[in-house]
Amino acid sequence: MAIRPPLLKRGDTIGLVTLGTPLDAVTINTRVQFLRDMGFNVVLGEHVYSSSGIVAASNQQRADDLMNMFRNPSVKMILATRGGTGIQTILPYLNFDVIRQNPKIISGYSDMTVLLNSLYQFSNLITFHSLMLIDFRPATPAYNFNQFFEATSTLNSPRVIQNPPNIALSGLVPGNVTGPIVGGNMTSLVNAIGTPYEIDTKGKILFLEETHSPTTMIFRYLTQLSMAGKFQDCLGIIIGECTNCPVSYGTSYEDLINALLVPLKKPLIVNLSSGHGVYKAAIPIGANVNLNAIENTVTVLEPTVS
Repeated sequence: MAIRPPLLKRGDTIGLVTLGTPLDAVTINTRVQFLRDMGFNVVLGEHVYSSSGIVAASNQQRADDLMNMFRNPSVKMILATRGGTGIQTILPYLNFDVIRQNPKIISGYSDMTVLLNSLYQFSNLITFHSLMLIDFRPATPAYNFNQFFEATSTLNSPRVIQNPPNIALSGLVPGNVTGPIVGGNMTSLVNAIGTPYEIDTKGKILFLEETHSPTTMIFRYLTQLSMAGKFQDCLGIIIGECTNCPVSYGTSYEDLINALLVPLKKPLIVNLSSGHGVYKAAIPIGANVNLNAIENTVTVLEPTVS
């Protein structure tokens, strides 16, 4: 069983890190105040405000910020300021043994996908494909906060991951399977194939979502994942949104799912509100989940915090 990080409570300390692309100071400070108004203490990584081209700081510096948060006994949750580009470059500099010995909630999506899955694979830590600092603002839908805090601040179990009202989950291939859930953003997962941090889908439920990629690119991603054996190894598939993904050659995202994934005959649910979409389900990477593509439900079977 994967390691569950300690429960998050109001008054706890949240550590902020910028692990990929820089984020401007005004946005960071506004979101930090939002967290403080919610009743949390906030500490900042040394390079939260840094800007050094495509990434905020050197690979070692960004990795050190993350490791310092894991080592800091006062920090209960680590929150990425944003995703962006380049988070995979810190992975060789992490100490997964130290992380395993100091489990904490860590949340994000987009390029954070490769880190979330690596922490599960190498530290056996449940991580959260959920909110980042940029999402802590008044305009964020209540659904997103409800999902986030239900996953990180309660021991509710089992927990059904429900879409917002009037957005239905749809089962395209019937079946009922249970196993650890892995995955996230397609770009991030495909970029890690052929590296030591390639996602392991064997005996797992694979979740995928994407943003701002034309369907020609989605075709490439799904083909690469298939040729790397990721669909053949998995128990079942959950497909999230493809946010702002243009149709190419008259072929939609849904067309690709039907053409490339349905024939695999793995239990398949589509249309999970997640990741880059307006509505963001909280998906605990590494937790045991039941995918029921007959009743069209996704259920987290155990508490994801302790």
